[in-house]
Amino acid sequence: MIKYLMFTFFCLLMGSSCKQTPRTNNAVEIKVPVFNADSAYLYTEKQVSFGPRVPNTSAHDACGTYLAGELRRFGAAVVEQQANLHLLDHSPIAITNIIGSFQPENKNRVLLCAHWDSRPYADYDPDGKNRHTPIDGANDGAGACAVLLEIARQVNITQPAVGLDIIFFDAEDWGKPNFPVANRHYGNWCMGSEYWAKNPHVPDYTARYGILLDMVSAPGALFFKEIFSSQQAPHVVKKVWEAAQAAGYDSYFSSRQGGSIEDDHLQVMKHRKIPCIDIIQYDPDSETGFASYWHTLDDTMKNVDKNTLQAVGQTVLQVLYKEK
Repeated sequence: MIKYLMFTFFCLLMGSSCKQTPRTNNAVEIKVPVFNADSAYLYTEKQVSFGPRVPNTSAHDACGTYLAGELRRFGAAVVEQQANLHLLDHSPIAITNIIGSFQPENKNRVLLCAHWDSRPYADYDPDGKNRHTPIDGANDGAGACAVLLEIARQVNITQPAVGLDIIFFDAEDWGKPNFPVANRHYGNWCMGSEYWAKNPHVPDYTARYGILLDMVSAPGALFFKEIFSSQQAPHVVKKVWEAAQAAGYDSYFSSRQGGSIEDDHLQVMKHRKIPCIDIIQYDPDSETGFASYWHTLDDTMKNVDKNTLQAVGQTVLQVLYKEK
């Protein structure tokens, strides 16, 4: 009380309008950046321009160099985790998981991830002659990585309150094709994420939660609540779907349940015990559960839409920048 009276007397004496600022424990809220869909579209186009990003090819190597370079350009500490794995016919496959970390000293972390390789087989192409041909994977791979690159660019401008790890997983798309393969020249799904989850780039790596993006750029894409995500990380699903509503993109995020999809998020949950969800395009009326161009030569830039990139990218930014 004495201190307060002395302060008031001093203000009157000085003829000023002194004002005491109340102390608060609330952190300053960081404004959510605006996602740039034009930028994300160009990142998608650049990846596709290298050609199919199949491990053991020059196109794959060139695109990996590009992705790692962009993360570095945006201020991330980058690790290129290389490994030599094998397909079921024992042929070698050289993979690279690309990890970009922001605020690596911050123990309060969020994980965002996508796969950057493309399918070595167009096994669902309507023309059977194309089934051994690698696909461009514009929507299935490149679009999701492009969203994460644009998020990295925004994080370099304005840091969120949490540390962020962006991981581009390799060799997601080497699962058994939809036709007989006599020599077993294929592997498992999610080989890169399984390797990273068992051998993280940081010993005992953990994060509060993870968000996997897969096939998030197609025109008119609709994202159902993937079943494994809802079962094992319901609070993360709730967080993301509420963020979509807050950002004005809830029309892209259905309240309905989708399919049970074997994807990279399962490896993250199984081996790192990090709750992780999959935002993935789903079509309940199709035979495969996915769009008609899935795993075909038609997965090209014509199936990349800026409006969908915007919806997903802004939603994820909404999640990231609302964390304390």
